[in-house]
Amino acid sequence: MSAPAQRLTQDELVAAVNSVVGAEPDLIANMANISAMIFEAMPDLNWAGFYLWKEDQLVLGPFQGRVACTRIPLGKGVCGAVARDRETLVVPDVHEFPGHIACDAASASEIVVPVLAGDRLIGVLDIDSPVKGRFSSEDRVRLEEIVKILVQTIG
Repeated sequence: MSAPAQRLTQDELVAAVNSVVGAEPDLIANMANISAMIFEAMPDLNWAGFYLWKEDQLVLGPFQGRVACTRIPLGKGVCGAVARDRETLVVPDVHEFPGHIACDAASASEIVVPVLAGDRLIGVLDIDSPVKGRFSSEDRVRLEEIVKILVQTIG
């Protein structure tokens, strides 16, 4: 299926993700499309993408935005903390997060959602913004729904 031709609103994002990736079994292709759709639909972002759990660390996966850190150890930074604890983290000010990894110095806030298939860690969805306090509880719910759609495509 081809991607939507018009710019998505945040309210349309979950339904659009489901329509684009719902029937596609390839994880990397789905992560690439989801990253692009999030980056397009959500304002004030400077990075949207995935890190995959490989070799006991997070390794850079499909994303939209500036060049990023390639590998993140378990427990390091926001992504590593989410991989360790397997719970979504919303960080209103990344400069106040102990051990924050500054892949892009412009990032001011971040939300990271774990990608879990049952008990197995697949990776994390990481979204960064240059705006402090950018992410709301509604963003958290929306992004967790998108991750659930992604996990349903994993065979």
